[in-house]
Amino acid sequence: MPDHTNHAATSAASNFNGSDHGRIRISLDLVTASRHHLSFLRSGSATVFDPRSIQRYEELWLPLISGFVIGSSSPPSLLPPPDVHWVWLYHCFDPPRYRDYCVSRFGFLIDRPAIFDDENEDYALSRCREIWELRYPSEPFDLEISTASEEPPDGGDVLATIRRHASLAAHFSDPFMAETVYLVAAKRRYLDFLRLVKSLPANGFRLVPTSDVLLMWLTHQSFPGSYERDLKELGGFEERAVGFGVETLEEERESTRRAWEEAFDEPYELAGMVFDPRRSPAREFFNWATWDADLNRKYKSLHPRFLLEVCFFLKGKWESKEGKDVNKMFMRLKTVRCHREMKLEKPIAKLQFENWQRIWQLYCEFGTRGIVIEVRHQRSNCIGNSKMLKQVVFWWNDLLRVTSLTLTRELNVQMRAMASITPPVQAPYFLKCVPDRVTDDSGAMISDVILRMKDYHPQEGRWLSRTVLDHAGRECFVVRSRVGRGFWRRGGETPTAVKWEDRIIEVREGPWSYVASSVGSAPDNVVGTAAPKKEDLQDKKTIWCLSSGEVLTIDWGDGLNFLLENENSTELASLLIGRKLQYQMKGQRSIDETNEEEHYVTLIRFSPENPEGKATALINWKLFAMEFLPEEDAVTVLLLCMAIVRTMSEVKREDAGSLLARRRVREVKTGLRDWGSIMLSSPSSSYSSPHVKPWYWNASEVLASAETYAGIQQQTHRNSPSDGKDELYKQSVIP
Repeated sequence: MPDHTNHAATSAASNFNGSDHGRIRISLDLVTASRHHLSFLRSGSATVFDPRSIQRYEELWLPLISGFVIGSSSPPSLLPPPDVHWVWLYHCFDPPRYRDYCVSRFGFLIDRPAIFDDENEDYALSRCREIWELRYPSEPFDLEISTASEEPPDGGDVLATIRRHASLAAHFSDPFMAETVYLVAAKRRYLDFLRLVKSLPANGFRLVPTSDVLLMWLTHQSFPGSYERDLKELGGFEERAVGFGVETLEEERESTRRAWEEAFDEPYELAGMVFDPRRSPAREFFNWATWDADLNRKYKSLHPRFLLEVCFFLKGKWESKEGKDVNKMFMRLKTVRCHREMKLEKPIAKLQFENWQRIWQLYCEFGTRGIVIEVRHQRSNCIGNSKMLKQVVFWWNDLLRVTSLTLTRELNVQMRAMASITPPVQAPYFLKCVPDRVTDDSGAMISDVILRMKDYHPQEGRWLSRTVLDHAGRECFVVRSRVGRGFWRRGGETPTAVKWEDRIIEVREGPWSYVASSVGSAPDNVVGTAAPKKEDLQDKKTIWCLSSGEVLTIDWGDGLNFLLENENSTELASLLIGRKLQYQMKGQRSIDETNEEEHYVTLIRFSPENPEGKATALINWKLFAMEFLPEEDAVTVLLLCMAIVRTMSEVKREDAGSLLARRRVREVKTGLRDWGSIMLSSPSSSYSSPHVKPWYWNASEVLASAETYAGIQQQTHRNSPSDGKDELYKQSVIP
């Protein structure tokens, strides 16, 4: 790195005044404004750009709004058409040129109104519509944007600014960015960023903003009047900081890191932040997105997952007062709750830093509660036999109460540890179905206990039953599939198989009501059903009618194909074999991984907002496991999974997905290695457990039962005579 850059960074830090003296005041409510700004960016209105919008902006909108600004101390409550609004916003992102443009044409700077609530926004838009239609009767207010439009040969500075900010919405797509605690922390860092810029020498290097600072900066710029007044004393600010889409040098980024750390004694890049303005967040191994609604809130037994990003930093040198050999000391990271098996370890000898260094980056469910850091001394050559010297705990709730979303703890006099988090946001649901006992028509398990409770009244009907567990091992649904009819009493009749069209599937919401040990009754609330049609069985085709109005057709005449239709909706959906879109496995795969592909089905839904399709669920029907977005209905996914397993059992003439299992299998104890509770951003070779990776990368191991881990082979289980003979369940209706 050039010497003059190092000198500039040191000079900036030495000139910085850490007191409130010289603190920059912002006249705009940046937290509220940035939240509204994010909502506007994510609205999707600018996904297709029409060059006519620039013409409408320059020739119609600016002359119109300029007439209202004259003689007014604040901009009028008027909002232009959406396409014009986007152009106006982008133009404001280039403050010097925007000001020069306004002054050269109108003689003054045109400001944007600070409207942040829906009611006032609707009023400003409707009022503008009335004025627009009176002033421009031949020009429609709402422009029908054509996807075939071509850009003008010379769009000027406005078009260049639009091109430079084309990926802006994607850059700010992380859902936690709209959370108030994040925006409050971002505002604090933006003000510190301005103070740091102010301390730079005139010929110093350019500061590179992180994504949170950039969000606040762009929001501030989008209100030109406030921006000019607030930063008047920082003349030439844009020349000393790098804007969005501008190429940066590594030496500038490194100098920014150094200047920030020397000024504020904290890492510059914290959790959830992107440093390089050209790079959007890339998190390929889980769905980290914003959902407008959660269709599953109606199911009281289904608890949502919340995910947060965690970064752990270290600075200093370990000083051993006990005379311990530092080469035998190591640091261990684990969570307070969930996945007790996970222990990340690094030797202390390699953790000696003069500056803040990021040691671990991971994604945790909020239910993990926090991170525990231990410093341990190895007693022997076996690292498992060690003595704990120091322990510190970072609780998520404590971190969320701090304005900066960071906490620092002392490990000893010379070494400090820092944890940084993002606000927790809702993540996809995880469900798996595990075998359970056979039930009767009423939902009670076939058992002597139930028989005695009913005064030995015979139990009628036979249903295969599955208990649905969520990501934390809680019972949330019971899925049942009818297979037999008839009564059973001790020494009495034997049930018989029902026809294919009578083998309905039902989903009941809630956990079992236990009356003795693991014996009980299914919940009463039936929330969904799927019924097979009689016809088409002979034509290698099955049709399932779901209570949601969707119809699933499975055709195996010429390969295996799925068709999902909905008579109540115009939106299309498809079921594709394998892991598709964001679930797709990249790179070379082993033969086993390739063969596993047929066990997965991806549900893709198409809408005007997602014309190319969006994967809303991934089902592994072989293992009865599924992941789905909050915008996808849990009961629909469960019905699809069971219908596919029932059909595949008939097609393959085998017990597909262990469908015929009629006993409980002991599950892994909750808290030992909970499904999806922790994910490492880049699992190291020293800790390559599949339990810190996406479940669908190695589903068979992640979802394995406790018996499998204990080395117990699947054994033939002698079912109770009350369940009915195996032929009752194996009977095939397909010749």
